[in-house]
Amino acid sequence: MREKIGPSLIIGIAGTSLTAAESEFLVRENIGGIILFKRNFESPEQLRELCDELQSLSKRTPDKQPFFVSVDQEGGRVARFRKPFTEWPPMAALGKIDSPTVAFKVAQAIGAELRAVGVNMNFAPSIDIFTNPANTVIGDRAVSTDAETVAKLGSALVRGYIKADIIPVAKHFPGHGNTLIDSHEELPVENRTREELDAREWEPFKRVFRARLDIVMSAHIKFPNIDPEWPATLSEIFLKDILRTQLRYRGLAITDDLDMKALTKHHTKAAIAVRAIQAGANILLYCNEPDSPPIALDAIEKAVRDKQIPLQTILDNQNLILQLKRDALKEPAPEWSTAQALIGCEEHQTLAAAVAAGTAT
Repeated sequence: MREKIGPSLIIGIAGTSLTAAESEFLVRENIGGIILFKRNFESPEQLRELCDELQSLSKRTPDKQPFFVSVDQEGGRVARFRKPFTEWPPMAALGKIDSPTVAFKVAQAIGAELRAVGVNMNFAPSIDIFTNPANTVIGDRAVSTDAETVAKLGSALVRGYIKADIIPVAKHFPGHGNTLIDSHEELPVENRTREELDAREWEPFKRVFRARLDIVMSAHIKFPNIDPEWPATLSEIFLKDILRTQLRYRGLAITDDLDMKALTKHHTKAAIAVRAIQAGANILLYCNEPDSPPIALDAIEKAVRDKQIPLQTILDNQNLILQLKRDALKEPAPEWSTAQALIGCEEHQTLAAAVAAGTAT
């Protein structure tokens, strides 16, 4: 049973190459994927070597499927890979241009540079609507203050990433655009109703779902008028009733980082992992704390044995993840000899400058 749980975890690693302990853990526990950060980036060549090493290692896992190799590369201030990669303006610049064609080209270009080094998943786009001017957490990461603009350009961004053979992850369901508190530090609480969210915040999600989005990320935000007990990431009301039944979403749901203080200030790591699976999350994200994934695996395994989580839930999650890998990760990363020329290429730099200047067409 243990190896059936591992595919539901995406975890961080410490440095620019794998340690022996990390390699052993990834294989033994049949882990589903890796998330990369600035700490893992030295050069494009080094990143490609790391990604190639990961995928070679994946052949030794029980599932023998490629790892999800993911990153937060939105553009603007949320970009883990900087020069010589093309540095893109924040997505608010796209909103000012208001062109689905330009949004598609931007995502395709970001995606092409990520694929060049072996990354196959991007935690983008942010399809939050910037409804609170004091919200510095989202700010210019949002495409617009207008729901229709976010919906239109968000779906174009999703299609651009898919065209580049990148799995996009739209975030942060059910909407992070009105918050003041940073969920890295504390749990935001929002008093809006289900009807209010449906009328505005959920329109971009509905549109990106129709653009064949495979993964959506949940937010650590509590909405007491909708679920008085649990924040969205840990809420069956949000992840099952609303996401699956009301919005008819058929893809995978991934949590935001489960080590954020929005959750860990209020629950133990073990309880968070179990509750996220119970609530309906298919994939659990652990970014920075190496002790968390083993705690999560132990806790979920015990919860299955204690019949707090049905074994079928674990099996269903594994099957959904494996099917997405078979469908979306069929092609290996392009040959480095040709791929490296895409990184920071003149065409991408010209497009980035035009987007920043508001002149892109």
